[in-house]
Amino acid sequence: MEDTTRRPEGFNGFLKHDCILSDSHAIDLTGMKIIPLAIPTPFYVGDVNVYLIREDPLTLIDVGPKTPEATRVLREKLASHGVKLADVRRIVLTHAHEDHCGMARQVRDEAKDADVYLHSWESGHLVGRLAREEHRELMRRSGVPDAVFEEMQSLYEEISLLTDALDENEITPLTDNMELEFSSGSLRVLHTPGHTPGSCSFIREADRTIVCGDCVLKRITPNPILSPDPVAPHTRFPSLAEYLVSLARIRSFSPTMVYGGHGEPVTDFEEIFHRYVSAIDERQRRVVSLVTNEGVTAYDVAQRLFPDSFGQDVHRFLAISESIAHLDHAEHQGKIGLEKTHGLEVYKKN
Repeated sequence: MEDTTRRPEGFNGFLKHDCILSDSHAIDLTGMKIIPLAIPTPFYVGDVNVYLIREDPLTLIDVGPKTPEATRVLREKLASHGVKLADVRRIVLTHAHEDHCGMARQVRDEAKDADVYLHSWESGHLVGRLAREEHRELMRRSGVPDAVFEEMQSLYEEISLLTDALDENEITPLTDNMELEFSSGSLRVLHTPGHTPGSCSFIREADRTIVCGDCVLKRITPNPILSPDPVAPHTRFPSLAEYLVSLARIRSFSPTMVYGGHGEPVTDFEEIFHRYVSAIDERQRRVVSLVTNEGVTAYDVAQRLFPDSFGQDVHRFLAISESIAHLDHAEHQGKIGLEKTHGLEVYKKN
């Protein structure tokens, strides 16, 4: 699979919401106009940002969830710019979470077989989150009881109804550094894993503007979602380590404007970058402080780290994902030890 050389050694993915983006934040990229469309979702994160690129070929970056309200609003907002769904020629997906990709099949069909682009490491378009046996095994190793896993799996089965699966042969794979050509220029694909393994961003290098899905958000720290590794599915994807690499990569372009999947655009990436790194460092310290001499599982840490997130909703899965990601990262950096006993991964003080 592509991009393996980038791998360092060593519902929706957020824990809180405070963001709204107005459609007035249109991007005029020296002839290429990108128009943000705020589309409602049924999730606590609020609206998702769909980006209309009014160039040939007419393109949507993300599409929103498959709900009647989202469909109606997308139609209305496209119409306000003189566009119909049938005019869409290309659908580019930043990642395969329901709020971003849910309407992909519907839009594609109405647009008379528009091309759909998605990174090959995104499995959400084929199976629901937590639907694979590898998910169950990874959760068991982390100390999650089977009954708790089944409750979370049942919830995500309902959430998966907000998207229609596409077969592999219906998707054109996005690859790192691939160029998406338009009549007045191009967007370069940046594989920016972390939030999910196949998350992608898109840069207009002429003015260093980046559309980045859920990799960078002004008022939310993205959650490093628990995922099987696309290269070795029986192991965990190193989501936090990969995310830090992706942040550094975006920083290397000195972006002038970053447009995310939720909320308003980021005009000062350096401030966001340092705020993210500071928050991650603080979370690392807190997680390491919860590791004992006797040993703890990721499930133990999640309950102590996020005591208010263990109701019957997506917050529990997000809390577990966050805890696992930080424990993996701390163990890789030698801050804590890891012992595997009777099928459990137990973290201990060094």
